[in-house]
Amino acid sequence: MDISQSPGFYAIAQADPDRVAVIDTDGSRTTYGELLALVNQVSHGLRGRGLGTGDVVAGVLPNGLDQVIMLMATGQIGLYYVPINWHLAAPEIDYIVKDSEARLVVTSREYAVPGGETGTAGLAEGQPVTAPADRTAGAVMWYTSGTTGRPKGVQRALPGAEPEAIVPLYTWFLGEVVDLKPGDGVHLVTSPMYHSSPCAHTQFALHFGHTVVIAPRFEPEIVLELIERYRVTNAMMVPTMFHRMLQLPAEVRQRHDLSSLQQVIHTAAACPVAVKQGIMDWWGPVLYEYYGSTESTIAFSVKPHDWLARPGTVGRPAPTFEAKIFDDDGAELPPGEPGLVYVKSSLGKFEYRKDPAKTAASMRGEWYAPGDIGYLDEDGFLFLCDRRTDLIISGGVNIYPAEIEAALLEHPAVADVAVIGAPDEEWGHNVVALVEPAEGVTPGPELTEELLAHCAPRIARFKHPKVIEYREQLPRTPTGKLSRSKVRQEYLDAR
Repeated sequence: MDISQSPGFYAIAQADPDRVAVIDTDGSRTTYGELLALVNQVSHGLRGRGLGTGDVVAGVLPNGLDQVIMLMATGQIGLYYVPINWHLAAPEIDYIVKDSEARLVVTSREYAVPGGETGTAGLAEGQPVTAPADRTAGAVMWYTSGTTGRPKGVQRALPGAEPEAIVPLYTWFLGEVVDLKPGDGVHLVTSPMYHSSPCAHTQFALHFGHTVVIAPRFEPEIVLELIERYRVTNAMMVPTMFHRMLQLPAEVRQRHDLSSLQQVIHTAAACPVAVKQGIMDWWGPVLYEYYGSTESTIAFSVKPHDWLARPGTVGRPAPTFEAKIFDDDGAELPPGEPGLVYVKSSLGKFEYRKDPAKTAASMRGEWYAPGDIGYLDEDGFLFLCDRRTDLIISGGVNIYPAEIEAALLEHPAVADVAVIGAPDEEWGHNVVALVEPAEGVTPGPELTEELLAHCAPRIARFKHPKVIEYREQLPRTPTGKLSRSKVRQEYLDAR
């Protein structure tokens, strides 16, 4: 079947029902035809519960077939779907359910929610496998944690058209940004699908006609084995995963055939130059990076060879996007001068659900600020410095934690590191590095001296940590984002 001009999952499933759509965490396979039948049944089941266009459905579901079914079912009957982090405590889940005004919660036995529908089987039971009438595109509404306060739903207007009408725009965009094309690709899911990028890439993979392989969890050797076994062509990962894979013994790394990889897309956090270079030395020039947020979507992107020519960049504005760098007073800054990054796009605006004040506070006219400090070079490539909220000002000088973390991560004794600013009466803030030692490494004064010596040729002396302390494990989100705010609070509380 030629799907070079594929209109998306729903049409592919009708034309090529035997194509494998999903390989679940237990290795079970579901074809496109089987998946479409389940999606249609659940669509009828949702309508049978009285849900109509614009209503909200929440899902507290692990990565797996049920999560995929909910994405594609809500996506063809005009519903907003809210994937909820199953790691949250019951009151946190309850808050999102109430704030989103979800009329139904689909859950699992493992992450049961009182009053929730357990799995999709109940919704599908007894329902026809034919397509529902009056199909219209839905949307995913992700809740972002933000830097302060409770999370808010990022909501966009529904398109008001059949899914087939809008899919080509998104597949074109992904093709431009990361060279993904329709065909016989295999996509590997390595991160929880309650986060925006893993969730979106799962949908895109099905619209491209690819097979979605869902990893049971992220473990370096498990991921390498899955890539080899299923001849994975594309995946979405985060920098922490790269760092952990590079720490594998050389004989383990060389054991697996990774030659099928064509695009490994990374986002969610800054990737140290040495880590990204190490992966490309191993896997070849297959790393595609994009930078954005749940609110802005993919605002900047860079392909492998452009990054190799400009190590450290997160790319130029993606198609339909514009970018500017402003200072605190709203004046536009010239190339090379760091300031707050702002972006705008013609693809459509977002709003925080039921919070127009927060929506307005994140904007400067038509321009949205993701919250990062960076600068553009003469050719329009963006280089990020750090999150504005994580900036350390010591002695009146701006210090970016990500730069110090990148330097320390190059040392083989460092498994993970978080750099924060601790209040100091004289300097304003001191640089503190909290280090998670690599396996088998004993922390102590000798290691501290070694790490400071390691920093000397890499970063200026005023950026060196004044304090280095050691931790058994640093808090990261399931997608690999370092929670500096949590690290900082724990450090200050201990004092």
